[in-house]
Amino acid sequence: MSESQAQESLEPALAPVVDENSEEYWYQHVYQGDKVPQLTLRAVLMGGLLGAVMSISNLYTMLKVGWAFGVAITACVLSFVIWRVVRFCFRNVSDMSILENNCMQSAASAAGYSTGATVGLAFGALLMITGKHQPWTVVLPWVLVSALLGVFLAVPMKKQMINIEKLPFPTGIAAAQTLKSLHAQSVEATKQAYSLVAAMALAGLTGFMSKGEFAWQVAMKLKLPEIIPFKIKCMGVNLEETPGFGFEPSLLLIGAGMLVGLRVSLSMLIGACALYFYFGPMAINAGQITSPHNLIKSWALWSGSAIMLTSGLTAFALEWRTILRSFSVLKKTPGQENTGVDHSDVEVPVQWLVIGIIPLVIASVILQYVAFSIAPHIGLLTVTMSFFLALVACRSTGETDVTPMSAMAKITQITVAMLAPKAIVTNLMAASVTANVASSSADLLTDLKSGYLLGANPRKQFLAQLSGVFFGVAAIVPTWYLMVPDKAALEAFEPPSVNIWKAVAMALSMGIENIPITARWGMLIGGILGIVLALIDKYTPKQYKKFVPSAMGLGLSWVVPFQNSLAFFVGALFVEIWTRVSRLSAETFVVPVASGAVAGESLVCAMIAIYNAAQALAHH
Repeated sequence: MSESQAQESLEPALAPVVDENSEEYWYQHVYQGDKVPQLTLRAVLMGGLLGAVMSISNLYTMLKVGWAFGVAITACVLSFVIWRVVRFCFRNVSDMSILENNCMQSAASAAGYSTGATVGLAFGALLMITGKHQPWTVVLPWVLVSALLGVFLAVPMKKQMINIEKLPFPTGIAAAQTLKSLHAQSVEATKQAYSLVAAMALAGLTGFMSKGEFAWQVAMKLKLPEIIPFKIKCMGVNLEETPGFGFEPSLLLIGAGMLVGLRVSLSMLIGACALYFYFGPMAINAGQITSPHNLIKSWALWSGSAIMLTSGLTAFALEWRTILRSFSVLKKTPGQENTGVDHSDVEVPVQWLVIGIIPLVIASVILQYVAFSIAPHIGLLTVTMSFFLALVACRSTGETDVTPMSAMAKITQITVAMLAPKAIVTNLMAASVTANVASSSADLLTDLKSGYLLGANPRKQFLAQLSGVFFGVAAIVPTWYLMVPDKAALEAFEPPSVNIWKAVAMALSMGIENIPITARWGMLIGGILGIVLALIDKYTPKQYKKFVPSAMGLGLSWVVPFQNSLAFFVGALFVEIWTRVSRLSAETFVVPVASGAVAGESLVCAMIAIYNAAQALAHH
């Protein structure tokens, strides 16, 4: 027998080569879901409870600074620390497996991120407009249905975007790496974990000392000023009379600035200085504003909203390739039809999706009609748009780690305004469905990416996400009423995102006739500026982008008080200096320290707001 014949005779006995990028390779070499504990009661309870707490934190940050922060990495670190304490107290308790912690992360994200946006934005804007709360019998099912829709709609996108295309989902990769480091007991990961907890404690103490009003606290001089005002006059206007003109010693705001970076924060400070030192006094002197107290909510808000609206929609339109790729989920990818891979016990069955999505769609349409008299055809259109916009949001998050939640909402608002003009409630609440579904789906795909990298069973992970929603709803609905008992309490937050939603809905539904003429010109100029900045940002080489002003930062600076912009800048500048002094330690500790600062102060301040509201109610 020749050498070639011998080789041929051996070939059938050799195992076929499996492509490392194939699903079969993942199942053979990465998948651990049947060998390692994953969907356990303790993992779901830990994730659900942590997520419930983080949902309260996110509601506060949404009202305070207009942002909701992802909770996956924070939940992973907190779970690690808490479980260490539990094991120290109860020696017979076993450690959580890495896949249990991944399930915990999934439940926490669903609870902490997927429930607060609807409450903090749409229902907040509605409270601003009508002056009264919607009953809990409306708020609870509304939040529950939209969050559950987000969970179910994420599933059909998972196979295409994660299994086949392997989109990065950067936060998902970071969360998976965090879990690997924690479970490897690396010194660096342990230091990061304890630095996050320490930052939470310090920020919580700072928040208590500035927001607390207890008699013993004042007597012991444990009271920090909520704001250090600046006594400045400009163009004859006493800026001290303008709410928020000063420095707020808030670790939450400084931590947020550390997370968003110098480009956005510097743009905020530049925009705030332009407003307070030039355009604001000019408008006051021209009689366009009755009082410095109304500078933002009656005048600057319109220009700031226009910048963010047009820049967001332009940036969205410029990503048309991403949008087109999003719809690849709706068709089979060439070469994927006959892979021979059929792990039906791993992926979420199609039957589950049908059983879940159909009744949820019906429930959403009925809820929209019963609660807000939204016509069934508009309700059905809203849910249909939610699916397609969720595709785009998930694709954007997967490729860039940015979820265009605001753009999703505005597209729905513009569409609904054409079908139901002057229907401001319809406009707001239809957009809330789209925004919550799209943002929830994108956030949950990020967790599914973590699970994919760790070899988790996606079916079990889906069940953990599903359970997390109920924890989040149970926490966020009562917290909403306790933290914000009436319109006055909401206005005290000077909530930027709520004001933007309200402004866009009013402009689309009621016209702009009642807006001051200079504010209308500001809207036009701001709208053009937003488009120009989005175009410049898109086509500027990466190494020069840091020199391009951020449209989001400039727009936000005209919607939030000066104190927010200044504190953001302080946080971003601190990171810049830290990085220049020691890049390695900055890369290690900036994110955990900043995340801890945001979570710690927001939780304590939320509890104080709830306590103060309860005290006021008791006195009535």
